[in-house]
Parts: sequence; structure tokens; C-alpha cells
Amino acid sequence: MPPTTVNPSLEDVQLESQTTGAPAHRAALPGQPSRTRWILPTALCMLFVAQCAWFINTQSLSNDEPLHMVAGLDAWRYHRFERWNDHPPLVFLLCALPLLLNHTELDIQPEAKYFDGIKPNPEAVAWAARPVIVLLGVLLGVLLWITARRLFSEGAANFALGLFAFSPSLIANFSITCNDGAVALITFVTAMQVVYWKRTQSWGRTIALGLILGALLATKFSTPVLFALALALVLILKPGGVSWKPQKWNWRKAIAMIAIAFVFVWGTYFFHWTKVSVKDGFVTVSSPNRTKAATGDMHRHLNLTMYLPAGEYVEGMGRVANHLNLGHPTFFLGQVSVGKGWKSYFPVVVLLKWPTVVLAIFLTAVVLGFLKRIQFPPDLLIFSLFPALYFLLAIFSKVDLGERHILLVYPVALLYAAALWHYARRRRAVLTLLVALVVANAADTLRYAPGYLSYFNIFVNPATSYKLLSDSNLDWGQGLLALRKYQAEHPSETIHLAYFGTVDPSLYGIRYTPLAPNERVTGTVVVSATHLSGQLLDDPNGYHWALQYPQTEILDHALHVFHVPDQKQ
Repeated sequence: MPPTTVNPSLEDVQLESQTTGAPAHRAALPGQPSRTRWILPTALCMLFVAQCAWFINTQSLSNDEPLHMVAGLDAWRYHRFERWNDHPPLVFLLCALPLLLNHTELDIQPEAKYFDGIKPNPEAVAWAARPVIVLLGVLLGVLLWITARRLFSEGAANFALGLFAFSPSLIANFSITCNDGAVALITFVTAMQVVYWKRTQSWGRTIALGLILGALLATKFSTPVLFALALALVLILKPGGVSWKPQKWNWRKAIAMIAIAFVFVWGTYFFHWTKVSVKDGFVTVSSPNRTKAATGDMHRHLNLTMYLPAGEYVEGMGRVANHLNLGHPTFFLGQVSVGKGWKSYFPVVVLLKWPTVVLAIFLTAVVLGFLKRIQFPPDLLIFSLFPALYFLLAIFSKVDLGERHILLVYPVALLYAAALWHYARRRRAVLTLLVALVVANAADTLRYAPGYLSYFNIFVNPATSYKLLSDSNLDWGQGLLALRKYQAEHPSETIHLAYFGTVDPSLYGIRYTPLAPNERVTGTVVVSATHLSGQLLDDPNGYHWALQYPQTEILDHALHVFHVPDQKQ
């Protein structure tokens, strides 16, 4: 079997046209665009958007969304980066723009459990902010199609996009105002631009890559490692290969990219200067428009004053570094861990959360590459470096919080799926099988529609998924609209609710009585899957008492409904 090639031959295009049913004379050749070539990718993108809209219309605001919205609104209105400065502001600035036009107000009282003031209402806020993220998802789909077509063929690109359009994690994370989808997009764009820059190392491409690297840094505090990888590639890559001699590296253009990226990040903080004063071992940090300065002690007794550009970025990095060092409560396969994590966490999450079809196709392509049956293009190997490094670091992290943290791996896995299509391009029976697998993947995904955030593969019983994973893998507070519908259908029931989220359920019109851990009640008991797992509770078994009673429903795959009879009856 011949190795994969970047550009399809005439024979390949003719066979592809026979497989897809398109006339051979209208098959897409380089330099010979077809009038109908855009129909299928456009339809697939529209299917993706339709599912995102379905998600937005049926899923309540997730746990982190109000926090991110407040951060974005504070940045625009007050140029202040004080509350929830655990992420850089780029994505939240984008999502908050329509909130400004919508006159959105979000309020939470000190020490309060829930946001109890969201105006005009949570559903209007969701429809204002979430479509911004959906547009980023569509852009990722388009770039995936362009890349797969350039590396392989148009048929391979359509195959990858067909899997993309029915990918639960992509639909979910590109339908909520969270930055994990944006990280996946910008990482993919970074890899694309590095490949382009390798071929044409002009100053125009240098500036473009510098801006993209700035966007990468301004999206999440875990991306500097990807920034460093991109710069390393910029230094050593040449149009004809790789240079290992430092004196021949691209130093000037790499330094220019660093400067451009720095200015971009600084701009997302409105070019703030932060004053840092140290006197007798006591540190005072003052940033513009903050309500109060941050203070702390130092082990060294110094006396100095300095000004840092974008000091809020440094502060946020420090917060995240401290969080990574301390760890986070994590639930994994029936156990809760704080500050330790599991090295097997993310590999197992991939096994459980990736659609079986996609995982099987990806692994098949990797195995065939290992056996040298497929010769992957060098550009695909450059793409692979970014998710491979990130995934490796995630394995050794102490913070294991959900598949969304490794979402950037998924689009590159779809490029490997495209490689498999191209490898099988001369075997009509295999191509027919692959088309059937796209249909099977869509059917598998739609089992969970529209609650794509809670998706587990076909081997996991939805009723017991809370025993495997929780938090943003399953229940991130998105089930309140389903609970409201349940209450409308059962108006006489008093709901005792243990809800995992940051929005007061009453803002969705839900009448409920809060249920504390180990509080025994009778009647209708609704417990979030994350609380059933016990991940964030002082007593992980705090709600397990409800499991001895009949479970009548699971709302939106996330809220477990129990009927607890009156013991006196």
C-alpha cells in the first residue's frame, strides 16, 4: 500500500467522485474548483451550529460561566482584573461584548453560595454570550477541513468534518462561555501558522504568528508551554528542514514574535502598569482600578519599588501555579482525591468520553503509522507536537478536572482520522465502511442530545456514570432547565434539591428547598451527579443515603430524582 501523499492524484479524485456519487468531471482538482464542493462541508457546519443552538436553548448556565461573565464585564466596564483572575481575559472580553449591549448585570453577595442577581435573566444572558463561542467552534471546523484537504484530499477533509460535526465535547465546550474550546482553536491555529511559517519565513508571517502566539498566551495560563514549543520550532525550522546549529537559528524573528505576543497580552489588560513595593519584607501590589491592594510577606528584607506591565497576568499565573501545587478535589472511578491526582486520569477520561468510533479510527491510524503502512506528512507531525506535549503535562498534573482540559487533543486526532481515509482511498469497500462509521458516530452522539456535556461512550450506562467521573465531565450545573420542566409536570411535589452550580435555581423559576449533606427528608429528592460522587463535599458520602430509595428519573443525565417515602406510612 503506498504511503499517504499531500495532494490527491487524478486517479484519487476520480475514485473519490465515484465513492461520493459526484460526477468525475466535477470532482475537485487543484486549481479547478467545483461549484458543489462547498455543499457538504457547509451542511456539516450547519449541523454543528444547530446542535450548539439546541444545547444553548436547553442547558442552564454551567458552574463557571457566571464567574467568567463577571470577569469580562468588570474588565470592559471598570478596566479591573480583580475578581476571578484565574484566567487571562481574552475569551471573556469577547463573550462580554454582547452582554454589554444586553445591559447584563450579574451579582453575588460575599460568602453567598449562588448568584442571586442576573439581569435580564439567565436564559437571555446565555443567548447573548454563548453564540460568540459557537462562532469560534465553526472557525475550528473550517480550519480543520482546510488543513485535512491540504494534507490529504477533499474526501478526507469531509470525513474529518463529518466526525467533527457530531463530537459531543466539541459541541458542549463550544456552546458555553468557557475558554477550553478557544484554547483548542488557537492551539490549532498556532500549529497551522508554524507550518506556514516554516515554508515562507517572511516578516508578514512572522507578525501574524506573533499575534497568534499573543492570543494563545491571553487565553489560558496553561498555554506558555505551548508558546515555548512554538518558539522552539520557529528557531530551528527552515524551509528545507531543521537546523541544529544555534548560529543559524531564526533569532531575530523569534525575538520579534516574543515582542509582538507580549504587546498583544499587555493590550488585553488595557496596557496596565502594576506597582510593586517591597519594604522590610512586606509586599504591596497595586494595579489600576482595584478596590484594594494585594499584600503579603517576603522571606527577604528588601526595599524597592518597580512597575510591571500587565502585572495582573503575573498575578494570575501565580494563582494558577499555587492551585496546581495544592491540587484540587477530584473524583475518579469511585474515589475522591485532594492534591494528588491520578496519572491514569486523562487516558481513562479519553477512553470513557471520546466517541468509540472516533477513538477506534484514531487508534487504527496511529497503529498503521507505527507499522509504517501509513507515512504521515511531516506537517501532521508538527501539528501533533502541541497536543502531545500538553497531554503529557496534563497526565502529571495534580489538577484532574475534566476532559475539557485536554480538548485541544481532539481536533488533531481528527486529522489522523483524515489520514486513515486517505490511506484507504483506493478501497471502495473500506471507504463505504468509514462513511457508515460517520453515521454510526452521529447516532451514538445523538443518544445524549442535547445534553452533550454529559456524554459517555456506548459502554457506559448513563444511570451509573456518576460512579466513574463527575464535575465538568458529567454534571456542571447545566440541568436546571430540565428540572424546571420536571416541576411543571409535577406541580404538587415539593423538591428537596442538592444542586451543584453557581446560579440560584429560583432564577429559572424553580421552587425548591435546599438539601444539605446527610439531611434526611421525605418526598421528592433531587441530587446533582457531582454531589452524588461526593467530589466537593466534606463528607463524600453525604448524599449516598438517597441511593437506597427508588430513582424515578435522571434529568438531563445530571440530576438524579429519588422518591423517598414517609417512614410513618
